[in-house]
Amino acid sequence: MVRKLFAGRVVFHDGFFELVPGIELHRLGGHTDGLQVVRVQTARGWVVLASDASHFYANMEQCRSFPLVYHVGDMLDGFQRLHELADSQNHIIPGHDPLVTARYPSVAGFEGEIFQLG
Repeated sequence: MVRKLFAGRVVFHDGFFELVPGIELHRLGGHTDGLQVVRVQTARGWVVLASDASHFYANMEQCRSFPLVYHVGDMLDGFQRLHELADSQNHIIPGHDPLVTARYPSVAGFEGEIFQLG
């Protein structure tokens, strides 16, 4: 990654940025300083890939911060922002929850590896 940075192939974004129509970056903060989530327009509406903004469903559903956090207040505010960005709570995908594999179907030929979120 460092080589790509010095080769000019890495671009940093701070705050909102639209990569292409229907794919957006949003800065939330919380777990790490500068944390971003990805918002994707899908056939079923806006889906938010929460990354580390919510490690598990329980974090955002119970408004409980992950134990390792840069700024607790930003993380708790981020839970609200996730709900504002997504079309519903069912449109938010936490970054590390194994329940994602139970809530979403596998893609044919990639069972247990790739899941259909949109």
